[in-house]
Order: sequence, then structure tokens, then C-alpha cells
Amino acid sequence: MGKMNTWEVTYLENGKRKKIRTQADTPVNARHQLQQAGYVVLRVTQQTQRHVKRISVTLFIQELMALLDAGLVVTEAIETLCACSNDEQALEMLEGLLEKLYAGNQLSQAMAGQPDVFPALLVNTVASSEQTGQLANALKRYHFYEQRIDQLRKRIRGTLTYPLIVLTVGGLIICFLLGFIVPSFSQVFEGVNKLTRSAELILWWGQLVKQSGPELLLATIATLTAIVVLCKQRWVKQQVMAAAMTIPQLRQQQFLTILVRFYRTLGLLIEGGVPVTHALRLAQSVVPASHHSQLNAVVEHVMAGKSVSESLESQHLTTPVAMRLLQVGERSGELAGMCERIAAFYDEALERAIDTFTRVFEPLLMIIVGGIVGLVVFLLYMPIFEMAGSMS
Repeated sequence: MGKMNTWEVTYLENGKRKKIRTQADTPVNARHQLQQAGYVVLRVTQQTQRHVKRISVTLFIQELMALLDAGLVVTEAIETLCACSNDEQALEMLEGLLEKLYAGNQLSQAMAGQPDVFPALLVNTVASSEQTGQLANALKRYHFYEQRIDQLRKRIRGTLTYPLIVLTVGGLIICFLLGFIVPSFSQVFEGVNKLTRSAELILWWGQLVKQSGPELLLATIATLTAIVVLCKQRWVKQQVMAAAMTIPQLRQQQFLTILVRFYRTLGLLIEGGVPVTHALRLAQSVVPASHHSQLNAVVEHVMAGKSVSESLESQHLTTPVAMRLLQVGERSGELAGMCERIAAFYDEALERAIDTFTRVFEPLLMIIVGGIVGLVVFLLYMPIFEMAGSMS
């Protein structure tokens, strides 16, 4: 069987035209699924991942939690959301859930039928809660988990946003100086017989811009476009990341980021009743691929009878602080709570590191960009000072 894809099937039911999304490896099998149910299939189109990602799973969870807390059962809650939804993509997702629920499936099974919308972590959290009847509490735990992970993601993005803005503005200022101010300024030296080297440089650049201005502009745009395209390439990102990880401080902060995501995910799953070995396997989705072999080894050690703390320590997926807390959690039976404490502890450490980086790097970046702009301005006026000195 090939890779499972999502297909949108348009069919007729009692003379009415309807649409549904289904999972199949080929469009023929997707069509066959509906034909077996007795429907007349009109069209089968593949749904791209970008198409379904417009749906806000976080909003869906918030609304579902509110309705469940109000006393509605799952089917009634989703029917209410379906009646209130105006978004076509969200409506298709809700109708797909209702169809599975009407067929006798549980909510986790209905969610598993839409893997492009609902992550495996959410599906397993819901599945574990269905056995205890604590669906609302499980959704709250997952919502809290998503909030914390989203806050971490926003902090990292926010740290990188300001330097990008400063570099962009500084680059535009430099381009303006070199493209307009320097050529205009070079006209001052066109009739001078004896020029200093700095004046000759400015005059040469001014003439070059006047003669080949369009070519220089196109070359600049092409260079910037090439840089942007290269930065989006996966292998370029990997090379840049590998180069950045040669700095010990950055390597340590990346390791803390991995620990925060891993232990928060592990705590969420264990608290929901997911077995430890299965939780460790699911936690692979939130760590880089370079750590998957280590997690597989941890699972093997745990299945062989070793404790979670010893297994994680043997694969260097813990720290002295995390090791102590895990041992306490294993003795007290509060392993899930200790995993959350470990994540909170290193979350604060990571936040302090980000604040320190921001306080040091942002002024340094301003000095560098300001120094480059100041150097260009200085080169503009230096020939005048040299000529004035020679005349005196």
C-alpha cells in the first residue's frame, strides 16, 4: 500500500450534491470507498496539506471545551459547532467528524481519519481520556500544552524579528546612499583636476551608477532574490544551523529548547494515561530527527526493564536537574508532574538566555549597522576635508 493521501470526493446522496474528505492511497480507492456505500461519485480531487491547514485546531478545541463544560455530549457539541460555522474548510472537517461519530466511532477515531488536521499527539490524548471519561480535562491539558509551546515559538521568532528589521532598514539606507546620494555627490568632483584617492573612488562609483544604473539594479535584485531562495532551501538551513551549532552557547540553548518540548510532550501523554513506551515514541514528533535514534534506544531500555531516568540519562537526553526530578517522580508515582516541572524549569532558563541574548546582540547590531552607514557618509565628506587641507 502506498502513502495515504487526503481526497475530496463529490458524490450524490438522495439527489443532493455533497462533498466529503477521505483517506486513501489512490483516487481509485477513494472512489471505491464511496461506491461501496452506495453513492454515485462525481469527482475525486486530492487535498493538499496547505489546503487543510487553514483550519484552526486551537479554536476548535477551545469551542469544544466550552460546550462540553456546559453539559453537552460530544456529538451535540460538534453539531452545534457545525451549525455555527461559516468557514467552508472548518465545516467539512466538522461534517467528517460527525459522519464518523454517527457510524459509532469514538472521537479519537474520527480525528484519526483526518491526520492532516489533527496531530497524532491530540488524537492519542483524546483516546486515552475516552477510557476514563475525562475528555474535557484532556482537552484542557492539550490546550495548555499548545499555549506553552506556542509561547516558546513566539519568543524565539520575536528574538529574530528585530535583528531582521534592523538589517533590512540598514540595507535600504545603504542602498539609498550608494544609489542616489553618492552619484549626486560625485558631480562636485567632475571638474577638479587633481583628486585624492577617496574623491576618485566616489567619482568612479558615481559614473558607474550613471552609466550602468539599470544593470546594477537588476544585479542587486537578482542577488537578493537568489539569497532569499537559497535561505528557503532545506540543505542551506541545515548548513547554517550546523555552523551556528559550533558556538557552544547556541548549542546549549538549542538543547534546552529540545528538552522543553520533549518533557512537556511526555508529561502531557503520561498524565493522559498513555503508556510510557508509547508516549516516548509519540514524543519523537517534537524533537529533531537527529535525536530519533536516541529515543528509540530509550524505548528499548525501558521495555527491557530499566527506569525512565536511567534510560534517558544513558542517551544524554537529560541533565543533572532533570535526572533528580525524574527519580523523585518515579518514586512518588508523579512522573507526569515531574516532566512538566522539568519543562517549566528549563523554559525559564531558556527565557533568561533569550533576554540576555537580546540585551547584548541588539545594541551590537545597531552599532554595526550604524557604523557601516557612518562609514559611507564619512567617505563622502573625506575628499572635501582632504581638498580643504591641501588648499590651506
